[in-house]
Amino acid sequence: MSSLNLRRSVRAILLDENNHILLCRLAIPEPIGTVVWAAPGGGVESGETPLAALRRELREEVGLAVDTDPPHVWHQQVVASGHAADHDGVVNDYFLIRTASFHPRGAMSDDELAAEDIDGFRWWRLREIAAYRGSDLFSPRDLATPLAALIADGVPTTPVPLGL
Repeated sequence: MSSLNLRRSVRAILLDENNHILLCRLAIPEPIGTVVWAAPGGGVESGETPLAALRRELREEVGLAVDTDPPHVWHQQVVASGHAADHDGVVNDYFLIRTASFHPRGAMSDDELAAEDIDGFRWWRLREIAAYRGSDLFSPRDLATPLAALIADGVPTTPVPLGL
């Protein structure tokens, strides 16, 4: 049996003082052709630790400097063709970072962000995510459920497994 080629990624659950979560708007081109709202983050490069990757991605995408080691709160493994280019799927590890609300502006230019399919950022309320009925998707699809538990219960003792 061959082993799967999964893209390792890290993502930040950025919660502000009002429990709003910062999400990136990913405009996925054809053939998928959809919009996905996802936590900021990205791939772990060869030789890089997950937390080093998280710090780099946050500086690049949203301009947030993280000096502490945030808690690992969620773990997601998606095995699906087309979910990550040149990979059989993706492993996302999510870390919780509490921060004051800020205007996201990282080191990457708009063109560099667009090359990664990112075309915007937005602070969302939990109830807005739970009530959303539009055509955009969230990652994970049921983001409101684990987010509500995280806000209500705090950091879990072990990372919570997520679905697609």
